Amino acid sequence: MVGWLRDRMPERKFLKADVVAAIPGAISSVPDGMASGVLAGVSPVHGLYASFAGPLFGGMQTSTKLMVVTTTSASALAAGSALAEVPEADRSDALILLTLVAGLVMIAAALLRLGRYTRFVSHSVMTGFLTGIAVNIMFGQIADFTGASASGSVAIAKAFDVITNPTRIDLASLVTGVLALLLLVGLARTRLALFSALIALVVPCLVVIGFGLDGVARVADVGAIPTGIPLPQIPDLGLLSPSLIGGGLAVAAIVLVQGAGVAEAAPNRDGTRSRTNQDFSAQGIGNIGSALFGGMPVGGSVGQTALNETAGARSRWAAVLSGVWMLIILVVFSGLVGKVPMPTLAAVLIFAAVGSIRPAQITSILRSGPSSIIALVTTFLATLLLPVTAAVGIGVALSLLLQLNQEAVDLKVVRLVPADGGGLGEEAAPKMLRSREVVVLDVYGSLFYAGAKTLQVRLPDPGEAESPEVVLRLRGRTTLGATFFKVIADYSAKLDRRGGRLYLSGLTPEALAYWDQERLDSQGVILETFEATSRLGESTLSAFEAAERRLVRKI
Repeated sequence: MVGWLRDRMPERKFLKADVVAAIPGAISSVPDGMASGVLAGVSPVHGLYASFAGPLFGGMQTSTKLMVVTTTSASALAAGSALAEVPEADRSDALILLTLVAGLVMIAAALLRLGRYTRFVSHSVMTGFLTGIAVNIMFGQIADFTGASASGSVAIAKAFDVITNPTRIDLASLVTGVLALLLLVGLARTRLALFSALIALVVPCLVVIGFGLDGVARVADVGAIPTGIPLPQIPDLGLLSPSLIGGGLAVAAIVLVQGAGVAEAAPNRDGTRSRTNQDFSAQGIGNIGSALFGGMPVGGSVGQTALNETAGARSRWAAVLSGVWMLIILVVFSGLVGKVPMPTLAAVLIFAAVGSIRPAQITSILRSGPSSIIALVTTFLATLLLPVTAAVGIGVALSLLLQLNQEAVDLKVVRLVPADGGGLGEEAAPKMLRSREVVVLDVYGSLFYAGAKTLQVRLPDPGEAESPEVVLRLRGRTTLGATFFKVIADYSAKLDRRGGRLYLSGLTPEALAYWDQERLDSQGVILETFEATSRLGESTLSAFEAAERRLVRKI
């Protein structure tokens, strides 16, 4: 307990930077939190409460120290899907209970040490799911953006209903939404980018009030916005049902997989590795805290974590303090929240959804072979046309089925070293790399999906090494999918940051065509490739000599 407290106490040398870095995160959480509430089909206040409780409670436990546990579009959409059949009068209470269930599931997953199973959700499936979520958000916000009423069972049907009935569109609402969208786009590449979402809320709000556009829907029309400090509350357990439990499981699955992705994207600056199960626990605690204060589901947020890093955060306290700042904002400005026009929130969601789509990743997957394409397209269509809970189940099942179609995951990484009498011998691969050393590695086992994730864990950690050079032998492998590409891209980036380089040897002509320079450049991947020859070890020796020459040049 003493060690836990010591590890979480703020460091004086980082405190000022963290206090300042927390402010942009808290400000951007206002539009993000409100938009998440709208996305879930409830009052925006639930998103606002989650935006202070999630970072405050979850931030104290994360092993990924800059991770921000707050509202996410995917979890909000999943929550809204789970509550679709709940009567409107009970929806707010059901959302709070759903958040509590999701939090308990996450903590149970951490206790059962299920973190290792996130690697079974392939990169193709996750990309298809997140792309489907983004498209769903865009279609789902067309009605609020235009001020039109819409009918339909899914988001794409509602959007089609609005587009084919233009007479329903309210011109004032459309102009308000367009103004907010133009502000978001125009400020995205300026010094005001950190505050663009807030400006996109405030300016249209002033226009609507100034010109007396009373026909434009406001946040207060969705639900009353309480004033003052939010107080803890006990969720109504009488609303618990099998469908609500199923929704909590789906939300937990989405949050946990996304959280693992955030941990990969935001490695700790002190070189310590993230622990998936601890991050599971942190997100679970964040959800329980959110539920107790009337919030909605939260999880590791890609956007808020990136903003936290950009703003200069140095420790976990930047995320925690963003929750404190958010609470202050709620207390001081809660009376103004109800005046925000709904079309501006729709614009914020549409802009964020468009920005979350990754064309380069999608293109890469579409070039990765039939299995990756099937996974991407099937998950995307399921997310677009089915409830999110069903799409999550399909995505997970599809990942497992595709994995079972490959050889069992039994991956081993060894180091190749010169043996007495000539030739090469094997020894255990090092856990950490050393400065200015060339390490030649060979891999046994499948590198498909889960195998690639296992390789990611077992590759030697560059740590603080200077100019570490790694040769990875891939002789005889013809199937190198999108997940493996992502793992290698991330590892090569780690080596490059330490002044080192990754070399891939023994590549077949098919694999070499897959790793062509045009693709590497488009993804920003820096490595060198060597084609296999008829003589065993020849390409690996060439890669080794290239690494040694590079070290000599750097002296």
